[in-house]
Amino acid sequence: MVNPAAAAVVLGLLGLTYKALRPPRPKFCGSPGGPQITSPRVKLSDGRHLAYREFGVPKEEARYKIIAVHGFASSKDLNLPVSQELIDELGIYFLFFDRAGYGESDPDPSRTVKSETYDIQELADKLQLGAKFYVLGVSMGSYPIWGCLRYIPHRLSGASLVVPFVSYWWSCFPRDLLRQAFKRLPPRDRWTFRVAHYAPWLLYWWMSQKWFPSLSFLTGNMSVFSPDDLDCLNSLSQQPGVGEEKITQQGEYESLHRDLIAGLGRWEFSPIEIRNPFPEKEGTVHIWQGYEDRVIPYTVNRYISQKLPWIHYHEIPAAGHFLIFRNIHCDAVVRDLLLS
Repeated sequence: MVNPAAAAVVLGLLGLTYKALRPPRPKFCGSPGGPQITSPRVKLSDGRHLAYREFGVPKEEARYKIIAVHGFASSKDLNLPVSQELIDELGIYFLFFDRAGYGESDPDPSRTVKSETYDIQELADKLQLGAKFYVLGVSMGSYPIWGCLRYIPHRLSGASLVVPFVSYWWSCFPRDLLRQAFKRLPPRDRWTFRVAHYAPWLLYWWMSQKWFPSLSFLTGNMSVFSPDDLDCLNSLSQQPGVGEEKITQQGEYESLHRDLIAGLGRWEFSPIEIRNPFPEKEGTVHIWQGYEDRVIPYTVNRYISQKLPWIHYHEIPAAGHFLIFRNIHCDAVVRDLLLS
């Protein structure tokens, strides 16, 4: 006979466990009690909305159109310090957007590398950017760029991946290379990435529990940054932050956690399997990497460039993870994407 008291304890523990593992419902923008909609948005074919921001010369007058993809814990309000002189000289139009679950873009419960890619394509079509456009991804925002190169290369005029995200479970890579790169990360980050890859259903609990440290970037651990990054962060902190309060307003699970799950999950392809999208040299692909980057290991991105010689690889000796926020590097990234 089952002891009623023991059964009640077991059921109570099961209930607490279920509650701890289950992410909260997202706070959709525009819903009752949810965040307000303050930015222009487009409605996608699956009913979701993407919020966007336009910058540079008017779209109708632009010679070059670039879709910029923000990284982890960022948004369409990403401030790239590209010079106004370069924008005017080349006639550049920038389109920034909140990736699914970030800012004012609706969450995507089925978010993957592929879905992020087709979000970019549909956004471009909704805003009538034309048959082809340029893409530029920063850090975690580079995995959608790999997706563009794999799934929609015919829509691209060129692509640039700046300090691009690395998955330590990519296929077709030397295991020793990925293992050594993985060991360079702080232990807390390695455990977080393992959870995101092997047990994504556990990630919400892992990121919200207090017993074990989770991701360095989110807990204020500055040891993950190089001296150049710390100097850059100090300069950025003196500038007014725009839209920072909106980044995770629909829920950290829908923005940050799903980003990790999508990027670190199982891919349908490996980057080194991608074919040259510009065999007639009608466009170029670039990787920009800081040698002192402690967030993204240069060894993996250097290996990719060696296996794919059609990629223009730029390794900057003294630069860290935030190299794009240096004016001189930002202008070089944009200029080389459009003119090389």
